[in-house]
Amino acid sequence: MKRRLTILGSALVVAAASVAVSAQADLQKIAQLRNPAALNEKAPDKFNAVFDTSKGSFTITVTRAWAPLGADRFYNLVKSGFFDDVRFFRVISGFMAQVGIHGNPTIAKAWVGARIQDDPVKQSNRRGFVSFATAGANTRTTQFFINFGDNVALDKMGFAPFGEVTTGMSVVDKLYSGYGEGAPSGKGPDQQRTQGEGNAYLTKEFPRLDFIKAATIGK
Repeated sequence: MKRRLTILGSALVVAAASVAVSAQADLQKIAQLRNPAALNEKAPDKFNAVFDTSKGSFTITVTRAWAPLGADRFYNLVKSGFFDDVRFFRVISGFMAQVGIHGNPTIAKAWVGARIQDDPVKQSNRRGFVSFATAGANTRTTQFFINFGDNVALDKMGFAPFGEVTTGMSVVDKLYSGYGEGAPSGKGPDQQRTQGEGNAYLTKEFPRLDFIKAATIGK
Protein backbone atom coordinates (compact mmCIF):
# COMPACT_ATOMS: atom_id res chain seq x y z
CA MET A 1 0.00 0.00 0.00
CA LYS A 2 2.79 2.41 0.94
CA ARG A 3 4.51 1.76 -2.37
CA ARG A 4 1.27 2.41 -4.25
CA LEU A 5 0.81 5.70 -2.41
CA THR A 6 4.37 6.68 -3.26
CA ILE A 7 3.81 5.92 -6.95
CA LEU A 8 0.52 7.83 -6.89
CA GLY A 9 2.20 10.77 -5.20
CA SER A 10 4.95 10.81 -7.78
CA ALA A 11 2.41 10.71 -10.59
CA LEU A 12 0.55 13.66 -9.11
CA VAL A 13 3.78 15.64 -8.85
CA VAL A 14 4.58 14.93 -12.51
CA ALA A 15 1.05 15.87 -13.57
CA ALA A 16 1.17 19.13 -11.60
CA ALA A 17 4.55 19.97 -13.15
CA SER A 18 3.15 19.28 -16.62
CA VAL A 19 0.18 21.59 -16.00
CA ALA A 20 2.52 24.30 -14.73
CA VAL A 21 4.72 24.02 -17.82
CA SER A 22 1.67 24.17 -20.08
CA ALA A 23 0.32 27.23 -18.27
CA GLN A 24 3.70 28.95 -18.55
CA ALA A 25 3.81 28.20 -22.28
CA ASP A 26 0.32 29.68 -22.71
CA LEU A 27 1.37 32.85 -20.91
CA GLN A 28 4.47 33.15 -23.09
CA LYS A 29 2.38 32.67 -26.22
CA ILE A 30 -0.10 35.37 -25.15
CA ALA A 31 2.74 37.75 -24.35
CA GLN A 32 4.29 37.12 -27.75
CA LEU A 33 1.01 37.63 -29.59
CA ARG A 34 0.43 40.93 -27.79
CA ASN A 35 3.63 42.30 -29.33
CA PRO A 36 3.10 42.41 -33.12
CA ALA A 37 6.32 44.34 -33.74
CA ALA A 38 8.37 41.36 -32.56
CA LEU A 39 6.81 39.01 -35.12
CA ASN A 40 8.73 40.21 -38.15
CA GLU A 41 10.56 37.25 -39.67
CA LYS A 42 11.02 37.11 -43.41
CA ALA A 43 9.04 34.24 -44.90
CA PRO A 44 10.65 31.53 -47.03
CA ASP A 45 10.28 31.96 -50.78
CA LYS A 46 7.64 29.25 -50.67
CA PHE A 47 6.00 27.47 -47.75
CA ASN A 48 2.92 25.52 -46.75
CA ALA A 49 0.54 26.46 -43.95
CA VAL A 50 -1.57 23.56 -42.70
CA PHE A 51 -4.95 24.40 -41.15
CA ASP A 52 -6.70 21.83 -38.98
CA THR A 53 -10.32 22.98 -38.69
CA SER A 54 -13.65 21.82 -37.30
CA LYS A 55 -14.50 20.59 -40.80
CA GLY A 56 -11.16 18.95 -41.62
CA SER A 57 -7.76 20.03 -42.89
CA PHE A 58 -6.59 22.13 -45.79
CA THR A 59 -3.23 23.50 -46.91
CA ILE A 60 -2.37 26.95 -48.20
CA THR A 61 0.79 27.15 -50.29
CA VAL A 62 2.30 30.63 -50.10
CA THR A 63 4.54 32.08 -52.81
CA ARG A 64 6.35 35.08 -51.38
CA ALA A 65 7.04 36.65 -54.79
CA TRP A 66 3.30 37.12 -55.31
CA ALA A 67 2.94 39.49 -52.35
CA PRO A 68 6.07 39.70 -50.14
CA LEU A 69 4.65 41.84 -47.33
CA GLY A 70 1.50 39.77 -47.11
CA ALA A 71 3.47 36.53 -47.17
CA ASP A 72 5.74 37.72 -44.35
CA ARG A 73 2.79 38.74 -42.18
CA PHE A 74 0.96 35.47 -42.83
CA TYR A 75 4.08 33.42 -42.05
CA ASN A 76 4.56 35.12 -38.69
CA LEU A 77 0.90 34.77 -37.76
CA VAL A 78 0.83 31.06 -38.51
CA LYS A 79 4.21 30.34 -36.89
CA SER A 80 3.23 32.14 -33.68
CA GLY A 81 -0.08 30.26 -33.34
CA PHE A 82 -2.19 33.37 -33.87
CA PHE A 83 -4.89 31.52 -35.80
CA ASP A 84 -5.41 28.73 -33.25
CA ASP A 85 -9.05 28.61 -32.05
CA VAL A 86 -10.04 31.46 -34.39
CA ARG A 87 -13.50 31.49 -36.05
CA PHE A 88 -14.48 31.80 -39.71
CA PHE A 89 -16.79 34.68 -38.85
CA ARG A 90 -17.80 35.70 -42.38
CA VAL A 91 -18.57 32.92 -44.86
CA ILE A 92 -20.61 33.86 -47.92
CA SER A 93 -21.55 31.10 -50.35
CA GLY A 94 -20.12 31.60 -53.82
CA PHE A 95 -17.94 34.49 -52.66
CA MET A 96 -15.41 33.83 -49.89
CA ALA A 97 -14.63 32.63 -46.34
CA GLN A 98 -13.05 35.20 -44.01
CA VAL A 99 -11.15 34.60 -40.78
CA GLY A 100 -8.49 36.25 -38.63
CA ILE A 101 -9.92 38.11 -35.64
CA HIS A 102 -8.30 36.60 -32.57
CA GLY A 103 -10.61 35.10 -29.97
CA ASN A 104 -8.84 36.87 -27.11
CA PRO A 105 -9.90 40.56 -27.22
CA THR A 106 -6.63 41.79 -25.71
CA ILE A 107 -4.67 40.12 -28.50
CA ALA A 108 -7.13 41.29 -31.16
CA LYS A 109 -6.78 44.87 -29.89
CA ALA A 110 -2.99 44.70 -30.05
CA TRP A 111 -3.14 43.97 -33.78
CA VAL A 112 -5.68 46.60 -34.83
CA GLY A 113 -2.95 49.14 -35.51
CA ALA A 114 -0.35 46.66 -36.77
CA ARG A 115 -0.95 47.49 -40.40
CA ILE A 116 1.23 46.57 -43.35
CA GLN A 117 1.63 48.39 -46.65
CA ASP A 118 -0.13 47.13 -49.74
CA ASP A 119 1.52 44.76 -52.19
CA PRO A 120 1.04 45.18 -55.95
CA VAL A 121 -1.56 42.74 -57.26
CA LYS A 122 0.31 40.09 -59.25
CA GLN A 123 -2.17 37.22 -59.10
CA SER A 124 -5.93 37.12 -59.52
CA ASN A 125 -8.52 36.36 -56.83
CA ARG A 126 -9.56 33.12 -58.45
CA ARG A 127 -11.14 30.16 -56.71
CA GLY A 128 -8.91 28.89 -53.92
CA PHE A 129 -6.62 31.92 -53.90
CA VAL A 130 -5.98 33.65 -50.57
CA SER A 131 -5.72 37.39 -49.84
CA PHE A 132 -5.72 39.65 -46.82
CA ALA A 133 -8.86 41.66 -46.12
CA THR A 134 -8.50 45.42 -46.04
CA ALA A 135 -10.41 48.48 -44.90
CA GLY A 136 -8.77 50.70 -47.49
CA ALA A 137 -5.24 51.41 -48.65
CA ASN A 138 -2.43 50.04 -46.48
CA THR A 139 -4.71 48.61 -43.77
CA ARG A 140 -3.96 44.88 -43.85
CA THR A 141 -3.55 43.33 -40.40
CA THR A 142 -4.59 39.73 -39.58
CA GLN A 143 -7.81 38.96 -41.46
CA PHE A 144 -7.61 36.92 -44.64
CA PHE A 145 -10.10 35.29 -46.96
CA ILE A 146 -10.27 32.33 -49.30
CA ASN A 147 -12.10 32.83 -52.58
CA PHE A 148 -14.90 30.38 -53.33
CA GLY A 149 -15.30 31.68 -56.88
CA ASP A 150 -13.35 33.65 -59.44
CA ASN A 151 -13.63 37.09 -57.87
CA VAL A 152 -11.55 38.96 -60.42
CA ALA A 153 -13.28 42.25 -59.57
CA LEU A 154 -11.28 42.25 -56.33
CA ASP A 155 -8.02 42.54 -58.26
CA LYS A 156 -8.67 46.14 -59.27
CA MET A 157 -9.63 46.92 -55.66
CA GLY A 158 -6.10 46.09 -54.48
CA PHE A 159 -6.61 42.66 -52.90
CA ALA A 160 -3.29 40.92 -53.54
CA PRO A 161 -3.30 37.10 -53.33
CA PHE A 162 -0.29 35.67 -51.52
CA GLY A 163 -1.18 32.00 -51.59
CA GLU A 164 -3.50 29.29 -52.82
CA VAL A 165 -5.34 26.37 -51.24
CA THR A 166 -3.50 23.41 -52.77
CA THR A 167 -5.15 20.60 -50.82
CA GLY A 168 -8.48 20.44 -49.02
CA MET A 169 -10.52 23.00 -50.94
CA SER A 170 -13.46 20.65 -50.47
CA VAL A 171 -13.06 21.27 -46.72
CA VAL A 172 -13.17 25.03 -47.27
CA ASP A 173 -16.35 24.57 -49.32
CA LYS A 174 -18.02 22.94 -46.31
CA LEU A 175 -17.39 25.80 -43.85
CA TYR A 176 -20.68 26.89 -42.30
CA SER A 177 -22.21 29.76 -44.28
CA GLY A 178 -25.72 29.86 -42.80
CA TYR A 179 -25.26 33.19 -41.00
CA GLY A 180 -24.45 35.03 -44.24
CA GLU A 181 -23.17 38.58 -44.36
CA GLY A 182 -22.16 40.24 -41.12
CA ALA A 183 -24.04 42.96 -39.29
CA PRO A 184 -25.29 45.56 -40.00
CA SER A 185 -25.74 44.51 -43.64
CA GLY A 186 -26.73 40.97 -42.70
CA LYS A 187 -27.50 38.71 -39.76
CA GLY A 188 -23.97 37.42 -39.25
CA PRO A 189 -21.41 38.46 -36.62
CA ASP A 190 -20.70 42.12 -36.00
CA GLN A 191 -16.97 42.73 -36.54
CA GLN A 192 -16.73 45.43 -33.87
CA ARG A 193 -18.29 43.13 -31.28
CA THR A 194 -16.06 40.30 -32.46
CA GLN A 195 -13.01 42.52 -31.94
CA GLY A 196 -14.20 43.65 -28.52
CA GLU A 197 -15.67 40.43 -27.12
CA GLY A 198 -13.88 37.68 -29.01
CA ASN A 199 -14.89 34.04 -28.91
CA ALA A 200 -17.20 34.61 -25.94
CA TYR A 201 -19.49 36.59 -28.26
CA LEU A 202 -19.14 34.29 -31.27
CA THR A 203 -19.68 31.00 -29.46
CA LYS A 204 -22.75 32.33 -27.66
CA GLU A 205 -24.46 34.15 -30.52
CA PHE A 206 -23.17 32.11 -33.50
CA PRO A 207 -22.44 28.60 -32.22
CA ARG A 208 -22.38 26.97 -35.65
CA LEU A 209 -19.36 28.90 -36.92
CA ASP A 210 -16.50 26.68 -37.96
CA PHE A 211 -13.08 27.39 -36.54
CA ILE A 212 -9.36 26.71 -36.86
CA LYS A 213 -8.17 24.20 -34.27
CA ALA A 214 -4.52 24.83 -35.12
CA ALA A 215 -2.46 26.30 -37.94
CA THR A 216 1.15 25.26 -38.46
CA ILE A 217 3.97 25.74 -40.92
CA GLY A 218 4.24 22.54 -42.93
CA LYS A 219 6.92 21.04 -45.10
